[in-house]
This record gives sequence, structure tokens and C-alpha cells, in this order.
Amino acid sequence: MRRLLLATTALLGLAAGTASADTRFEARLAGQAILPAGTFIQPPADAPEYFRISGRFTGPGNARVEQPGSRPSVSLPGYGDRPTGLSLPFQGQPVQGFSGIKPAGDGSYWVTSDNGFGNRRNSADALLYLFRVRPNWQTGQVTVERSIALSDPNRVAPFPILTEATASRYLTGQDFDIESIQPLPDGSFLIGDEFGPYLLHVDGEGRLLRVIETMLDGQVLRAPEHHANVIPANPTQGLGFRVRRSGGYEGLALTPDGRTAWALMEQTLFAPNSAEAEGAFLRVLEFDVTRMAWTGRTVRYRLEPGATAIGDFNFIDDRRALVIERDNGEGDPSRACAQGQTSTHQAPCFAMPARFKRVYLVDMGAVDAEGFVRKIGHIDLMAIRDPERIARQRGDRAPGADDTVFTFPFFTIENVAMVDADHIIVGNDNNLPFSAGRHLTRADDNELILLHVPEFLRAR
Repeated sequence: MRRLLLATTALLGLAAGTASADTRFEARLAGQAILPAGTFIQPPADAPEYFRISGRFTGPGNARVEQPGSRPSVSLPGYGDRPTGLSLPFQGQPVQGFSGIKPAGDGSYWVTSDNGFGNRRNSADALLYLFRVRPNWQTGQVTVERSIALSDPNRVAPFPILTEATASRYLTGQDFDIESIQPLPDGSFLIGDEFGPYLLHVDGEGRLLRVIETMLDGQVLRAPEHHANVIPANPTQGLGFRVRRSGGYEGLALTPDGRTAWALMEQTLFAPNSAEAEGAFLRVLEFDVTRMAWTGRTVRYRLEPGATAIGDFNFIDDRRALVIERDNGEGDPSRACAQGQTSTHQAPCFAMPARFKRVYLVDMGAVDAEGFVRKIGHIDLMAIRDPERIARQRGDRAPGADDTVFTFPFFTIENVAMVDADHIIVGNDNNLPFSAGRHLTRADDNELILLHVPEFLRAR
């Protein structure tokens, strides 16, 4: 198949069409499937006994708690004091935090787990998984058909992993933070990580084949968690990094011919030797899959006002792609805390409600003279039409809210892909058990929604 080429002429100013990114296309809900938040699996039989419990280190100061179910979970700091209905630590490994999606070709989808419970400090007992899941739009259920625990039996990782001394050498959320996924034509997977940020190449059984450093302008690009960073002995000396914490490869898109991947940062980079952003844009780096090497070519993705990050990135043809843009809010705005009101367990409200949740259609084959990818249009995930009232759960909203309008009011929405010529699939990362955006006092489920968007997918 023809390879997507962003040649020098394109980078210098290839233009295509005049449609504006402000063009809004309607989306209609065609299905909603739910995997309950409290879904757990047992670790692999050859994994250490230690992994039969997870979430020991999720409390204040990341102090160890061994008794399962002894600590009730609450919403994330800054989102109001709200219980989420689950208690830590968990027995088993959670099936949660879908942070990247790719159709498997038979109605099922490959998804990644998140790194565990949100950061390196609290995720040492969380195994990293790839899951193959199947939503049933008729029943509203999601079936987990396969789970692949990532491992490093051949000692590929260039740094000590948590399970270094074990025979199975499974990878954990202390080692990597996997956020995006692309199955490759040979049955292996390319995965975007946020700790390095790295690209990880694993085989079809999840065994690590490569850990690929990020290169930008001939220099290694690092996040605070990069394995080579050392805390300086002098407190006035900083670390040399430009990628924000949790700001690495949230998006990883593969061209239809399987030869080129584009890796998209979640957040803006710091300018060199500065605490300021280099600009109101994200970097997109080109990777040659056939050579397993960066090409050195980059483009820029401009965030819209109101957006703080991207959530996922997937091609729909050889040049157009879908990108999620989002703010950091969660919860329906109709249940926002009133001015001066503080959310409490007794009177909960959404302290930072969702406002900006969109899917953009972009043209990777049209880059302007400044290196910016052209945006074609968007759909608004906070204003999805549901005239047939097929939503299975709408969550906590104001009394009398219009039940023909469906919202997707989650903090992190990190899954989007084309299903067919008329539909896309969108899913949330539920940040188990800390995000409660659908309901005020209930941990978010893993939700997958099917959206009917024919005009959007045909736009150019």
C-alpha cells in the first residue's frame, strides 16, 4: 500500500482545503457497553505471590497497607471530597484504565491497561497488561477475551525492573506507564510509554523486544521518570528533562500500510532550560517501523483553547486521523459545586466539572509553513445526541435533564478509533478507583461508546 509521506515540501507548507477546526459535526449514540469498575483477574500462575494483591501503596505518603479492602477510596485531590465506593488494597489485578485502543478486525479491540494507580510511587504491585476486549452493543456488556501480561525475560530493559530477580520478570507500573498501542503486521505490538518517554516493542506474548529512547533534534528527550535521571546532590541543581510528568506518548498512530508510526505527546514540552512551555502545541514524532528508528521528522499539533491534553490518536486512512482533546474536568456541569460550595461526603458535588471533551479529525498530509497539522473539524463528547434514549447509564445530572442528550464527562478519555465508514468507538480511562465522573460517589466503570458520525468521517 502507498506509504504516508510527509516530505520536506509538505513540511514547508502543503495546504489542503479550507474547512475550519471549529466546524462541529453531530454525533449520535449508537451503543454503550460497560465493564464494571470492580473487575479483577488473578495474576499469571508463574508470577510472584506478591501480585495477588494490588494497590497497597495508594494511600497518603504511599505507605504500605496489606489488609485487602481496609482503606475506602476517595476522589482525586482537587475534584471534591467524594467517596468512590471501593476499598483498597484489591484482591487480584484490576482490569482497568484503558489508555489506548485499536480494532482487532473481528469486532474485538486491543486495549492497554494504565500503569496501575496513577504514578510510579503507588504502582509497584500493578502488573502491566494488554487486553483483548469485545463490546456487545446489544447487551451492553464488555467481555475480556484475552489478557497478556508484559514481561522482560530476555533482560532487554536498560535499567533494573521491579521483578529483576524473579524467573518470570513481569513488568509493573513502577517500570513503565503504557498509554497507547498499535498491533504490527507481524503480530507484535508497539506501545507508547510516558516514563521515558519510550516506545516499547513487545512480541505477541508481551515479551519485551526493544526499549526505544525518544530523539528530538538529535537529543534524547526525557521525562522526570527517565531511568537515567539522578537526583542531584545540590538542591539548587535541576534535572535535565523537557517532557512533563505524565506527558509522554498518550497517542500513537500507525499508518494503514503498517510502515510508519506517529507518536504524539500528551502535553506540551518545556522549552529548553526553562519551566515554561515551548508553545501551545504538542510534538508529533515520525517513527519508521521497518527500521525501528526515528526518522527525525516532526510536526506540531495545536491544542484548542480549553484543552489541556490529548487522549488518543488513530488513523482512519492514509492521511486523516482522529485525536481526542480534553480538559482535566470530570462530572456533569449541571451538578457542579455552586460558587463558594465545597464538596463533602454528605453533600457531594463536582468541584471541577467536565467542559471540553472533543474528538478532532486532522489531516496529517497537510502541514502549514509553521509545521502545524491541519484540523478538519470535531465532535463534542459533551453533547452527543441520543434521540432513541439507548444510553444504559447517564450518571448524576440535574433533575429534569434532557434524556435525549448524552455526555461523556470523564477526566481522562483515552480511546478512539474508527469502527466502519459511519462509526467510531470512544472509551474512558477510569483511573480506578479514584475517578468518579459519571456518578458523584461511585468509581467510574470502563465505558465504551459507539458513535454514529458519517459526516464527520467523510469530512476533508
